Amino acid sequence: MFETLSDRLESVFKTLRGKGRLSEADIDATAREIRIALLEADVALPVVREFIAAIKERARGAEVSQALNPAQQVIKIVNEELVGILGGETRGLRLAKTPPTVILLAGLQGTGKTTLAGKLGRWLREQRHVPLLVASDLQRPNAVQQLQVVGKQAGVDVWAPYAGSGVGDPVEAARSGVEHARRMGHDVVVVDTAGRLGIDAELMAQAAAIRDAVTPDETLFVVDAMIGQDAVTTAEAFREGVGFTGVVLTKLDGDARGGAALSVAKVTGRPIMFASTGEKLADFDVFHPERMASRILGMGDVLTLIEQAEKTFEADETARMAERMMGPAELTLEDFLEQMMMVRRMGPIGNLLGMLPGMGQIKDQISQIDDRDLDRIAAIIRSMTPAERADPKLINGSRRLRIARGSGVTVTEVNNLVDRFFEARKMMKQMTNSLPGMRRATKKAGQRANKKGKKGKGGRPAGMPRLPGGLPGGLPPGFDPSALKLPPGMKLPPGLNPDLSNLKLPPES
Repeated sequence: MFETLSDRLESVFKTLRGKGRLSEADIDATAREIRIALLEADVALPVVREFIAAIKERARGAEVSQALNPAQQVIKIVNEELVGILGGETRGLRLAKTPPTVILLAGLQGTGKTTLAGKLGRWLREQRHVPLLVASDLQRPNAVQQLQVVGKQAGVDVWAPYAGSGVGDPVEAARSGVEHARRMGHDVVVVDTAGRLGIDAELMAQAAAIRDAVTPDETLFVVDAMIGQDAVTTAEAFREGVGFTGVVLTKLDGDARGGAALSVAKVTGRPIMFASTGEKLADFDVFHPERMASRILGMGDVLTLIEQAEKTFEADETARMAERMMGPAELTLEDFLEQMMMVRRMGPIGNLLGMLPGMGQIKDQISQIDDRDLDRIAAIIRSMTPAERADPKLINGSRRLRIARGSGVTVTEVNNLVDRFFEARKMMKQMTNSLPGMRRATKKAGQRANKKGKKGKGGRPAGMPRLPGGLPGGLPPGFDPSALKLPPGMKLPPGLNPDLSNLKLPPES
């Protein structure tokens, strides 16, 4: 969504990086280009004016004029101000002291509130809550049935006392849903309301009546990130008519200019709390202003990438794969296939690469990456016998022809895969051997693992001295063992007294 804005800002910063000092004219030119970039992204004019004024004021200050690298300081200022207009800091849900916590969803028609209710329910369940979805959208045809479907997909209970499609009392549905949640032990209630227009006084009054009936702890305004400037006008109408405590952005995976996301938090004074980035129920997460600003400026989003990996990979999977990669045994095609499938579970490869710093410069190449290529590679490997996967050197010409026919690809594609695998394994071995003591340590670890029933000796990487008391390595400067809080009856090892006067280290330490 922010590609156009990112491209414009990147071109602005590129001209800055070649300058040793910034003149008044440089600052004005940079501010003008940033203003044009924000206006083209459909950011609200009052937000743009305040943003540019803050950048100019800070750019003329001492933090830029006295810096060794003024261009980097300007980029830092733009990043910090961008975080500010996106809300400043991450804000989580405020949970009620006495359950259940009531969350009311409000917004325009067609913004995806019902689907968002399922996404929010799934996310709450992953956070170890027991949510309940309440169907109070009784106006739109089949809205109740849709909520029941997404609730089932999310593994969350749904309270739907009325069939909907114009039948039933939405205020009573919300009130009875909260009572049902209290009886059945649900600690969070998500109330899905009918979509409405800001000028529709009757529907706006109905939303206010639901709010008064259930007294929500959080009222989330759901806004379509693709509607541009109108998002700000609608948000102000809802703030005056119903009131809300936070904003949820949907359709962030669209190709619109994204000005709504950069405007709504600043104009309304309400934080953006969640963001929906796709059609699947899993495409939903907490909104982090600093991470979004980093992605807009082309700096990547490594923290989100790490969080996705942690949610996707089990700890024992990661440890086992790391041992296979760094251990004494050679990597096999079976290991390679398992690694590829683990990465595939994290989502589209293009999205993952886009979160890495600097990848914005090759986004055209990233956009050409097809996940079906991974499916073809998996088909080739799965057409091999277990012996061939364990030892790819067995794969001669006739075997490659058989594998190609079995996987529906050409022999050339099989040859390319095998050749690339041997190159990757060679690079992995070189990397492992280049780490200090890694090869010897992993070799000893493998030998100890093969000795059944025998307790291995504690190893240490080559070149690392052993100190008195059996501690490998050196001590950090200024380390004072007397500050350690040891359990009662536990003493420091011999040779480690507070003044360290009798500690004798080898010359290289």
